[in-house]
Amino acid sequence: MNETLQTQLNASLGQGLAAERQRVLRNTYWLLALSMVPTVLGAWLGVSTGLMASMGTGMSLIVFMAGAFGLMMLVEKTKNSSTGVYALLAFTFFMGLMLSRLLAAVLGFKNGSSLIMTAFGGTGAIFFAMASLATVIKRDLSSMGKFLFVGAIIMLVAGVVNVFLQSSALMLTLLVLSMAVFSAFMLYDIKRVLDGGETNYISATLAIYLDLYNVFQSLLSLLGIFGGERE
Repeated sequence: MNETLQTQLNASLGQGLAAERQRVLRNTYWLLALSMVPTVLGAWLGVSTGLMASMGTGMSLIVFMAGAFGLMMLVEKTKNSSTGVYALLAFTFFMGLMLSRLLAAVLGFKNGSSLIMTAFGGTGAIFFAMASLATVIKRDLSSMGKFLFVGAIIMLVAGVVNVFLQSSALMLTLLVLSMAVFSAFMLYDIKRVLDGGETNYISATLAIYLDLYNVFQSLLSLLGIFGGERE
C-alpha cells in the first residue's frame, strides 16, 4: 500500500515538474517574441537617425559595453518581478539600436533588404533546429556551459582587439566561430529550460535572445561580405 502511494506521489510530482518546465518554456517563447518589437524599433530609430553611424568606433564600443552589461545586470537584478520584463524590453531596444550600424551598412548594398531577410530567415531556421534538437536529446548538456562560456569570452576579447587591428582574416574567423558557438549556446539554453536547470523565464529569455542576436549579426555580416552587391 505504501509503495503504491509512493509511486502515485512520484508520478504526481513528475507531472507537476514537467508542467512547470513547459510553463517556463512557453513564457520564455512569448517574451522572446515580444522582445523582437523593441529590437526592431531600436534598429529603425538607429538607421533613421544615423545615431550609431555618427559615433566613432571607440565611442561605439564604450557605449555598447556600458549599456549592454549595465542593462543585463539590471535584468538579472529585477528578474523576479514585473520590472524585469520592462528591463529586458529596454535591453532589447538598446541592442536594436546597436545593431543599426550594421543594418545601415548592409542597406547600402543594392540587395541589402534581401540580405537582411535572408539573415532573419536563416536565424529562424537555426532557432527551430536547435529547439527541435533540444527536445529529442536525452543526455545532460550542462557540461557544455563552461566550454561555451570560455569560447564566448575569448571571442569577445579577440573582437575588441580586432577593433584596433582591423584584420579581415580575424574578423571572418570570429564571425564563423560566433555562429557556431551561439548556435550551440541556443541548444544549451533551451535544453536547460526543458531540464529544469533554468526556472526563471526572464533569465531564459535574456540568454536565448543573446544567442539569436549574435547568430543574426554574424550571419548578416557574412552575407554582406560575400553577397553584397554594390550600387
